[in-house]
Amino acid sequence: MKKAGAAEKRKARRSSASVQNVGRDPSSDILRKQAAHDVYQLFAEKVRDHKDLESRWAVLQETRVEYFRGKDFVSFMRNHPDLKEILESDRDLETEDIANILLQKNLLVRSDRVVKTVRPGKKKLSSWPAHLEIFPEQVFSENDAFFAWTFVKRRPLWQTLLSFVWPVLTLAICLFPVYPHRCKLLILYSCAGLLVLILSLLLLRATIFGAAWIVLGKRVWFFPNILAEEATLRELFCFWPKKDEEERPKWTARLFYAILAVLVILLLRHHAPDEAARARYQKRMSNIIDDVLEWSPSLALSGMMDKQTVVNATEDNKYSNESEVTSETITSADESESFEGTDEHQNDTV
Repeated sequence: MKKAGAAEKRKARRSSASVQNVGRDPSSDILRKQAAHDVYQLFAEKVRDHKDLESRWAVLQETRVEYFRGKDFVSFMRNHPDLKEILESDRDLETEDIANILLQKNLLVRSDRVVKTVRPGKKKLSSWPAHLEIFPEQVFSENDAFFAWTFVKRRPLWQTLLSFVWPVLTLAICLFPVYPHRCKLLILYSCAGLLVLILSLLLLRATIFGAAWIVLGKRVWFFPNILAEEATLRELFCFWPKKDEEERPKWTARLFYAILAVLVILLLRHHAPDEAARARYQKRMSNIIDDVLEWSPSLALSGMMDKQTVVNATEDNKYSNESEVTSETITSADESESFEGTDEHQNDTV
Protein backbone atom coordinates (compact mmCIF):
# COMPACT_ATOMS: atom_id res chain seq x y z
CA MET A 1 0.00 0.00 0.00
CA LYS A 2 2.84 2.39 0.84
CA LYS A 3 4.52 1.70 -2.51
CA ALA A 4 1.27 2.34 -4.33
CA GLY A 5 0.80 5.61 -2.45
CA ALA A 6 4.33 6.77 -3.34
CA ALA A 7 3.75 5.91 -6.99
CA GLU A 8 0.51 7.90 -7.02
CA LYS A 9 2.26 10.90 -5.49
CA ARG A 10 4.97 10.79 -8.18
CA LYS A 11 2.30 10.65 -10.90
CA ALA A 12 0.54 13.63 -9.35
CA ARG A 13 3.74 15.64 -9.31
CA ARG A 14 4.45 14.82 -12.96
CA SER A 15 0.94 15.75 -14.00
CA SER A 16 1.10 19.05 -12.12
CA ALA A 17 4.48 19.81 -13.71
CA SER A 18 3.11 19.03 -17.17
CA VAL A 19 0.15 21.30 -16.52
CA GLN A 20 2.43 24.11 -15.44
CA ASN A 21 4.62 23.70 -18.54
CA VAL A 22 1.66 23.86 -20.93
CA GLY A 23 1.59 27.11 -22.84
CA ARG A 24 5.03 28.25 -21.60
CA ASP A 25 7.20 30.05 -24.10
CA PRO A 26 10.58 28.33 -24.60
CA SER A 27 12.30 31.71 -24.93
CA SER A 28 11.23 32.55 -21.36
CA ASP A 29 13.13 29.50 -20.11
CA ILE A 30 16.22 30.69 -21.95
CA LEU A 31 15.92 34.17 -20.48
CA ARG A 32 15.36 32.72 -17.01
CA LYS A 33 18.50 30.56 -17.30
CA GLN A 34 20.48 33.51 -18.62
CA ALA A 35 19.24 35.65 -15.73
CA ALA A 36 20.22 32.94 -13.27
CA HIS A 37 23.65 32.76 -14.86
CA ASP A 38 24.03 36.52 -14.54
CA VAL A 39 23.00 36.32 -10.88
CA TYR A 40 25.73 33.78 -10.12
CA GLN A 41 28.20 35.80 -12.18
CA LEU A 42 27.40 38.86 -10.09
CA PHE A 43 27.65 36.80 -6.92
CA ALA A 44 31.07 35.45 -7.97
CA GLU A 45 32.34 38.95 -8.74
CA LYS A 46 31.14 40.27 -5.37
CA VAL A 47 32.78 37.39 -3.51
CA ARG A 48 36.05 37.74 -5.41
CA ASP A 49 36.24 41.50 -4.78
CA HIS A 50 35.48 41.12 -1.08
CA LYS A 51 38.52 41.74 1.11
CA ASP A 52 37.55 39.23 3.81
CA LEU A 53 37.96 36.22 1.53
CA GLU A 54 41.63 35.31 1.75
CA SER A 55 43.12 34.39 -1.61
CA ARG A 56 46.50 33.93 -3.28
CA TRP A 57 47.97 33.79 -6.77
CA ALA A 58 49.46 30.63 -8.24
CA VAL A 59 50.35 28.99 -11.55
CA LEU A 60 47.69 26.59 -12.80
CA GLN A 61 49.01 24.69 -15.83
CA GLU A 62 51.08 27.62 -17.15
CA THR A 63 48.32 30.13 -16.32
CA ARG A 64 48.44 32.57 -13.41
CA VAL A 65 45.19 32.36 -11.44
CA GLU A 66 43.74 33.65 -8.19
CA TYR A 67 42.52 30.92 -5.84
CA PHE A 68 41.14 30.36 -2.35
CA ARG A 69 40.74 27.44 0.02
CA GLY A 70 37.48 25.58 0.58
CA LYS A 71 37.48 26.05 4.35
CA ASP A 72 38.01 29.80 3.93
CA PHE A 73 35.01 29.99 1.60
CA VAL A 74 32.78 28.21 4.14
CA SER A 75 33.82 30.53 6.97
CA PHE A 76 33.45 33.56 4.68
CA MET A 77 29.87 32.65 3.75
CA ARG A 78 29.09 31.98 7.40
CA ASN A 79 30.28 35.47 8.35
CA HIS A 80 28.61 37.20 5.37
CA PRO A 81 25.19 35.62 4.82
CA ASP A 82 23.90 38.88 3.31
CA LEU A 83 25.72 38.08 0.05
CA LYS A 84 23.23 35.27 -0.58
CA GLU A 85 20.59 37.92 -1.25
CA ILE A 86 22.20 38.42 -4.66
CA LEU A 87 21.10 34.90 -5.63
CA GLU A 88 17.41 35.89 -5.27
CA SER A 89 15.45 32.61 -5.46
CA ASP A 90 18.53 30.51 -4.52
CA ARG A 91 19.32 32.52 -1.40
CA ASP A 92 18.35 29.63 0.87
CA LEU A 93 20.83 27.19 -0.62
CA GLU A 94 23.67 25.80 1.44
CA THR A 95 27.23 26.96 0.92
CA GLU A 96 28.24 23.62 -0.57
CA ASP A 97 25.36 23.77 -3.09
CA ILE A 98 26.26 27.31 -4.12
CA ALA A 99 29.89 26.32 -4.67
CA ASN A 100 28.85 23.30 -6.74
CA ILE A 101 26.66 25.53 -8.95
CA LEU A 102 29.63 27.87 -9.43
CA LEU A 103 31.69 24.86 -10.47
CA GLN A 104 29.00 23.73 -12.91
CA LYS A 105 28.82 27.17 -14.47
CA ASN A 106 32.63 27.18 -14.92
CA LEU A 107 33.04 30.21 -12.69
CA LEU A 108 35.28 28.11 -10.46
CA VAL A 109 37.60 25.19 -11.05
CA ARG A 110 38.74 22.87 -8.32
CA SER A 111 42.52 22.49 -8.16
CA ASP A 112 45.03 20.45 -6.30
CA ARG A 113 48.61 21.04 -5.25
CA VAL A 114 51.31 19.75 -7.60
CA VAL A 115 53.79 18.84 -4.83
CA LYS A 116 52.02 16.38 -2.54
CA THR A 117 55.02 15.34 -0.43
CA VAL A 118 56.62 17.24 2.43
CA ARG A 119 59.85 18.88 1.39
CA PRO A 120 63.05 18.18 3.35
CA GLY A 121 63.37 20.44 6.37
CA LYS A 122 59.61 21.13 6.69
CA LYS A 123 57.05 19.55 8.95
CA LYS A 124 53.93 19.90 6.76
CA LEU A 125 52.78 20.91 3.33
CA SER A 126 52.52 24.54 2.37
CA SER A 127 49.19 26.16 3.19
CA TRP A 128 49.27 28.15 -0.06
CA PRO A 129 51.07 26.24 -2.83
CA ALA A 130 52.54 28.23 -5.71
CA HIS A 131 51.78 25.58 -8.37
CA LEU A 132 48.41 23.90 -8.91
CA GLU A 133 46.80 21.37 -11.22
CA ILE A 134 43.16 20.65 -12.11
CA PHE A 135 41.48 18.16 -9.79
CA PRO A 136 39.72 15.26 -11.57
CA GLU A 137 36.44 15.57 -9.63
CA GLN A 138 34.89 19.02 -9.81
CA VAL A 139 32.99 18.80 -6.51
CA PHE A 140 33.22 21.21 -3.58
CA SER A 141 35.13 20.11 -0.50
CA GLU A 142 36.58 21.78 2.58
CA ASN A 143 39.46 19.41 3.23
CA ASP A 144 42.65 20.57 1.52
CA ALA A 145 40.76 21.77 -1.56
CA PHE A 146 41.65 24.83 -3.64
CA PHE A 147 39.34 26.66 -6.03
CA ALA A 148 40.54 29.06 -8.73
CA TRP A 149 38.48 31.75 -10.40
CA THR A 150 38.09 31.17 -14.14
CA PHE A 151 36.63 34.51 -15.25
CA VAL A 152 38.57 37.69 -15.91
CA LYS A 153 38.27 40.18 -13.12
CA ARG A 154 36.81 43.54 -13.98
CA ARG A 155 39.44 46.20 -14.36
CA PRO A 156 39.24 48.95 -11.71
CA LEU A 157 39.02 52.59 -12.68
CA TRP A 158 42.53 53.35 -11.48
CA GLN A 159 43.99 50.72 -13.81
CA THR A 160 42.14 52.25 -16.76
CA LEU A 161 43.47 55.69 -15.87
CA LEU A 162 46.94 54.25 -15.40
CA SER A 163 46.89 52.81 -18.93
CA PHE A 164 46.52 56.37 -20.24
CA VAL A 165 49.22 57.71 -17.92
CA TRP A 166 51.94 55.26 -19.03
CA PRO A 167 52.48 56.79 -22.53
CA VAL A 168 52.66 60.27 -21.00
CA LEU A 169 55.17 59.06 -18.42
CA THR A 170 57.28 57.40 -21.12
CA LEU A 171 57.34 60.62 -23.15
CA ALA A 172 58.25 62.60 -20.03
CA ILE A 173 61.19 60.25 -19.35
CA CYS A 174 62.43 60.67 -22.92
CA LEU A 175 62.26 64.48 -22.58
CA PHE A 176 64.31 64.54 -19.37
CA PRO A 177 67.41 66.17 -21.02
CA VAL A 178 65.44 69.32 -21.94
CA TYR A 179 63.95 69.87 -18.45
CA PRO A 180 64.92 72.95 -16.42
CA HIS A 181 67.82 72.52 -14.04
CA ARG A 182 65.64 72.56 -10.90
CA CYS A 183 63.35 69.86 -12.27
CA LYS A 184 66.36 67.71 -13.08
CA LEU A 185 67.66 68.09 -9.53
CA LEU A 186 64.26 67.22 -8.05
CA ILE A 187 63.89 64.09 -10.18
CA LEU A 188 67.48 63.04 -9.54
CA TYR A 189 67.30 63.35 -5.77
CA SER A 190 63.84 61.72 -5.64
CA CYS A 191 64.99 58.68 -7.62
CA ALA A 192 68.25 58.45 -5.69
CA GLY A 193 66.39 58.69 -2.37
CA LEU A 194 63.92 55.98 -3.42
CA LEU A 195 66.75 53.70 -4.54
CA VAL A 196 68.64 54.22 -1.27
CA LEU A 197 65.44 53.51 0.68
CA ILE A 198 64.84 50.22 -1.16
CA LEU A 199 68.45 49.06 -0.79
CA SER A 200 68.54 50.07 2.87
CA LEU A 201 65.30 48.18 3.53
CA LEU A 202 66.65 45.03 1.89
CA LEU A 203 69.97 45.33 3.76
CA LEU A 204 68.25 45.91 7.11
CA ARG A 205 65.89 43.00 6.43
CA ALA A 206 68.80 40.66 5.65
CA THR A 207 70.76 41.89 8.70
CA ILE A 208 67.84 41.23 11.07
CA PHE A 209 67.32 37.80 9.55
CA GLY A 210 71.02 36.90 9.86
CA ALA A 211 71.28 38.13 13.45
CA ALA A 212 68.10 36.33 14.55
CA TRP A 213 69.15 33.16 12.74
CA ILE A 214 72.65 33.09 14.28
CA VAL A 215 71.78 34.24 17.81
CA LEU A 216 68.27 32.80 18.35
CA GLY A 217 68.11 30.10 15.71
CA LYS A 218 64.84 31.53 14.29
CA ARG A 219 63.96 32.71 10.80
CA VAL A 220 62.47 36.18 10.98
CA TRP A 221 61.74 37.87 7.64
CA PHE A 222 60.20 41.31 8.02
CA PHE A 223 58.21 42.28 4.91
CA PRO A 224 58.06 38.59 3.97
CA ASN A 225 56.46 39.18 0.55
CA ILE A 226 58.63 42.08 -0.61
CA LEU A 227 60.44 39.91 -3.18
CA ALA A 228 57.57 37.54 -4.01
CA GLU A 229 56.53 37.51 -7.67
CA GLU A 230 53.03 36.13 -7.09
CA ALA A 231 52.14 38.55 -4.25
CA THR A 232 49.50 41.21 -4.75
CA LEU A 233 50.04 44.89 -3.96
CA ARG A 234 48.31 44.50 -0.60
CA GLU A 235 50.41 41.48 0.32
CA LEU A 236 53.61 43.11 -0.90
CA PHE A 237 53.74 45.60 1.98
CA CYS A 238 52.72 43.14 4.70
CA PHE A 239 55.04 44.00 7.63
CA TRP A 240 54.53 41.14 10.06
CA PRO A 241 56.76 38.11 9.45
CA LYS A 242 55.37 34.67 8.86
CA LYS A 243 55.60 31.81 11.32
CA ASP A 244 58.75 29.73 11.12
CA GLU A 245 57.50 26.31 10.05
CA GLU A 246 60.93 24.80 9.45
CA GLU A 247 63.19 22.96 11.87
CA ARG A 248 65.59 24.87 14.05
CA PRO A 249 69.07 25.09 12.49
CA LYS A 250 71.98 23.21 14.06
CA TRP A 251 74.45 25.09 16.26
CA THR A 252 77.36 24.02 14.04
CA ALA A 253 75.79 25.72 11.00
CA ARG A 254 75.06 28.85 13.04
CA LEU A 255 78.65 28.96 14.33
CA PHE A 256 80.06 28.46 10.82
CA TYR A 257 78.04 31.31 9.34
CA ALA A 258 78.86 33.56 12.30
CA ILE A 259 82.59 33.06 11.71
CA LEU A 260 82.09 33.57 7.96
CA ALA A 261 80.22 36.85 8.57
CA VAL A 262 83.01 38.15 10.84
CA LEU A 263 85.66 37.26 8.24
CA VAL A 264 83.71 39.01 5.46
CA ILE A 265 83.35 42.16 7.60
CA LEU A 266 87.09 42.19 8.42
CA LEU A 267 87.97 41.63 4.76
CA LEU A 268 85.76 44.48 3.59
CA ARG A 269 87.18 46.76 6.27
CA HIS A 270 90.75 45.89 5.31
CA HIS A 271 90.20 46.57 1.60
CA ALA A 272 88.03 49.63 2.04
CA PRO A 273 89.14 52.61 -0.12
CA ASP A 274 91.06 55.41 1.59
CA GLU A 275 90.01 59.05 1.71
CA ALA A 276 91.93 60.01 -1.45
CA ALA A 277 90.36 57.22 -3.49
CA ARG A 278 86.92 58.12 -2.13
CA ALA A 279 87.44 61.75 -3.14
CA ARG A 280 88.47 60.68 -6.65
CA TYR A 281 85.39 58.46 -7.02
CA GLN A 282 83.12 61.20 -5.73
CA LYS A 283 84.62 63.77 -8.09
CA ARG A 284 84.29 61.42 -11.05
CA MET A 285 80.67 60.65 -10.19
CA SER A 286 79.83 64.32 -9.63
CA ASN A 287 81.34 65.17 -13.02
CA ILE A 288 79.15 62.55 -14.73
CA ILE A 289 76.05 63.87 -12.93
CA ASP A 290 76.92 67.47 -13.84
CA ASP A 291 77.30 66.53 -17.49
CA VAL A 292 73.82 65.01 -17.45
CA LEU A 293 72.15 67.84 -15.54
CA GLU A 294 73.81 70.75 -17.35
CA TRP A 295 73.02 69.51 -20.87
CA SER A 296 70.68 71.71 -22.88
CA PRO A 297 69.95 72.22 -26.60
CA SER A 298 71.51 75.70 -26.57
CA LEU A 299 74.70 74.41 -24.99
CA ALA A 300 74.73 71.49 -27.39
CA LEU A 301 74.31 73.81 -30.38
CA SER A 302 76.95 76.21 -29.06
CA GLY A 303 79.28 73.29 -28.53
CA MET A 304 78.66 72.12 -32.09
CA MET A 305 79.29 75.64 -33.39
CA ASP A 306 82.51 75.91 -31.38
CA LYS A 307 83.61 72.58 -32.73
CA GLN A 308 82.79 73.67 -36.26
CA THR A 309 84.75 76.91 -35.71
CA VAL A 310 87.76 74.96 -34.48
CA VAL A 311 87.52 72.66 -37.51
CA ASN A 312 87.30 75.63 -39.90
CA ALA A 313 90.25 77.33 -38.20
CA THR A 314 92.26 74.15 -38.43
CA GLU A 315 91.42 73.77 -42.11
CA ASP A 316 92.33 77.44 -42.77
CA ASN A 317 95.65 76.99 -41.01
CA LYS A 318 96.23 73.84 -43.00
CA TYR A 319 95.48 75.61 -46.29
CA SER A 320 97.67 78.58 -45.35
CA ASN A 321 100.53 76.30 -44.40
CA GLU A 322 100.15 74.41 -47.65
CA SER A 323 100.16 77.67 -49.64
CA GLU A 324 103.25 78.90 -47.79
CA VAL A 325 105.02 75.61 -48.46
CA THR A 326 104.02 75.79 -52.14
CA SER A 327 105.24 79.39 -52.49
CA GLU A 328 108.49 78.56 -50.78
CA THR A 329 108.95 75.59 -53.12
CA ILE A 330 108.29 77.72 -56.20
CA THR A 331 110.66 80.45 -54.96
CA SER A 332 113.41 77.97 -54.26
CA ALA A 333 112.86 76.41 -57.70
CA ASP A 334 113.14 79.86 -59.37
CA GLU A 335 116.26 80.69 -57.46
CA SER A 336 117.86 77.40 -58.45
CA GLU A 337 116.94 77.98 -62.10
CA SER A 338 118.39 81.53 -62.03
CA PHE A 339 121.52 80.24 -60.38
CA GLU A 340 121.93 77.55 -63.05
CA GLY A 341 121.38 80.16 -65.82
CA THR A 342 124.13 82.40 -64.37
CA ASP A 343 126.58 79.50 -64.28
CA GLU A 344 125.88 78.63 -67.90
CA HIS A 345 126.35 82.29 -68.97
CA GLN A 346 129.69 82.42 -67.21
CA ASN A 347 130.86 79.22 -68.88
CA ASP A 348 129.89 80.56 -72.30
CA THR A 349 131.85 83.76 -71.68
CA VAL A 350 134.93 81.80 -70.74
